[in-house]
Amino acid sequence: MASVGDHVLSVHQWILKNGDKRTDPWPLVYSPLPVTLIFLGYLFMIWAGSHLMKIRKPFELKTVLIVYNFAMVGLSAYMFYEFLVTSWLSNYSLLCQPVDYSTTPLALRMASVCWWFFFSKIIELLDTFFFILRKKSSQLTFLHVYHHGTMIFNWWAGVKYVAGGQSFFIGLVNTFIHIIMYTYYGLSAFGPRMQKYLWWKKYLTILQLLQFLLFFLHTGYNLITECDFPDSMNIAVFGYVLTLIVLFANFYYQQYLKKKQK
Repeated sequence: MASVGDHVLSVHQWILKNGDKRTDPWPLVYSPLPVTLIFLGYLFMIWAGSHLMKIRKPFELKTVLIVYNFAMVGLSAYMFYEFLVTSWLSNYSLLCQPVDYSTTPLALRMASVCWWFFFSKIIELLDTFFFILRKKSSQLTFLHVYHHGTMIFNWWAGVKYVAGGQSFFIGLVNTFIHIIMYTYYGLSAFGPRMQKYLWWKKYLTILQLLQFLLFFLHTGYNLITECDFPDSMNIAVFGYVLTLIVLFANFYYQQYLKKKQK
């Protein structure tokens, strides 16, 4: 038992010591403990909140949801702009881009938007909280909880070790998709009178699937070519994105194809 404890301690020390020295001082980055506690709190919120809401009426959160979703549109637009402009000014390659660990203004600007992208994934846990308060239990699927819960770990690792480089491509595409996604959610929060304008939900799911296919091909390409970017990160992203493709494809089938057949 002592050897297991020693091994865990040594791994923890390695995690602490081998991070990006530029991002280590930033909030929630240095140690995995804060993000782990956030994740555990997230799971507890789902369990406790679902039980508490069983005996309560759903909350009316129209104004809150409108403000929240359009605030997320603004944040996503800001991050998309930063990813786009900083990568453009730095002459980033779409096929192979090592991480610039320097403290030049552009390198720090890219690291900074990577941190904001990571932090946005923590903010997005509120999506689940609002589902619980509104008693939208059908929305609390395994896909939803898995995707929201794991993204905070993925991007914590990204900011901790590879704040820039190839990572920018995921941030760039995902923030663009989230501009569209949170616009949809914001409009739907206005109520039934907006439904006739929201016929494109199906195509939003298709866009989400397409982005995961892009990430799958992008990381796969970097695994079979020579690029000065950690293979361990590419392997992690490759495997994770594969799970999302399977889950989102199943969601699309269940939500649109299967229902249409019935």
